Amino acid sequence: MPAARHEIVQAAQILIAVLLLVAVLSVASSVFAPFAFALFVIALVWPMQRRLQATLPRYLALVVSFLIVALAFLAFVWLMAWAFGQVGRFIIADAARLQQIYEGARLWLEDRGIAVAGLWSENFSVGWILRRVQAITGRLNSTFSFWLIALVYVLLGLLEVEDFERRIKTLRNRTAAAVLLQGCRQTAAKIRRYMVIRTAMSVVTGLLVWMFARAIGLPLAEEWGFIAFALNYIPFLGPLVATMFPTLFALIQFDTWQSVFAVFVCLNLIQFVVGSYVEPRVSGSTLSISPALVLFSVFLWGYLWGIFGAFIGVPITIAVLTFCGQHPSSRWIAELFGSVPENQDATGTA
Repeated sequence: MPAARHEIVQAAQILIAVLLLVAVLSVASSVFAPFAFALFVIALVWPMQRRLQATLPRYLALVVSFLIVALAFLAFVWLMAWAFGQVGRFIIADAARLQQIYEGARLWLEDRGIAVAGLWSENFSVGWILRRVQAITGRLNSTFSFWLIALVYVLLGLLEVEDFERRIKTLRNRTAAAVLLQGCRQTAAKIRRYMVIRTAMSVVTGLLVWMFARAIGLPLAEEWGFIAFALNYIPFLGPLVATMFPTLFALIQFDTWQSVFAVFVCLNLIQFVVGSYVEPRVSGSTLSISPALVLFSVFLWGYLWGIFGAFIGVPITIAVLTFCGQHPSSRWIAELFGSVPENQDATGTA
């Protein structure tokens, strides 16, 4: 009986510690989110810097690596702004068509006793618009601060990788040293493989969406393809949003609801085939994670850290499961929710 009580107390303590950790991560998101994102970037960039250091001085290799990271971020943000900007300009240019659709929907609803004009006036006003503008402005400021802090962390972290590895190897606690060293190496290797596979699947998804939009005559086919490519990096939620945007846009272009429904079905079919059939067979068992855990990770980290948390939620889960697989006391977690390599010493290169 005392042993059972001790296990209950220990489980309660672990649960309380986890809840406190989640609360701290949420409250101090401005500190932890850029740091976690920087670690994610370092795991991707470090092999390139190490190869550059073989032919260039260390600090010059660091500058080249950092410039490549910064240019990649800027290019991605610029392309996203271009794609959504093109969609916004097209909608503004076709405002008359939107007004016609709105009037038709309003009359249809009012014929069934739903006063749309009253609901609109109650929920939308000048004050509501001002609050939305302020919220968007604040989000842009926080996003800029996030990128600036994350890039500083990346710059400093790339300088510390080799020194940090040496400090781990000199730890007196050899068990902790082995867990940290093997965990870091395997986590970095898995994250790199995850991003290669996710990028390849995003390219395939974007190309298929682009070809489908061109085939049916939907305007802005290139923009829809890039939006599908970019949002596919966020599992589940990203493909859903990428599907809804062109479907809503099809309401403006096509006159029948059957055509709009066909667009919705075909776009979801593309996402399903690539995400649920092709990607699992490409990734294999090394990155196999429970789909429920993937969805939970996206929602949890998205709730804690916003869009950046949703983006790196799955890599964080991969890291947690990888470290759990390094020690016998926690290996059951990795076996339950993910996969543990048969040979724990067969690791990738940090």
